[in-house]
Amino acid sequence: MSIIGWIILGLLAGAIAKFLLPGRDPGGFIGTTLIGVAGAFIGGWIAAHWLDHPITKNFYDGATWAAAIGGSLVLLIVYRILFGNSRD
Repeated sequence: MSIIGWIILGLLAGAIAKFLLPGRDPGGFIGTTLIGVAGAFIGGWIAAHWLDHPITKNFYDGATWAAAIGGSLVLLIVYRILFGNSRD
């Protein structure tokens, strides 16, 4: 996949992660979207390097989506732990 494909996948993964973890986020919609994009890249990198599952060039591969959503969830949880009280 190209960089544009990963960004689109990250946007969708961030939206899915937000759906799975509802609540107020310190960064709002834009922060959650950026976390989704970063999570897609990090999840793909972890899957390729540590889990020995190379990310395919197919946008519709289930493992690619799982890695992107998993990375987004982890980053969203860490972001909430570190900056969760900043919008109160």
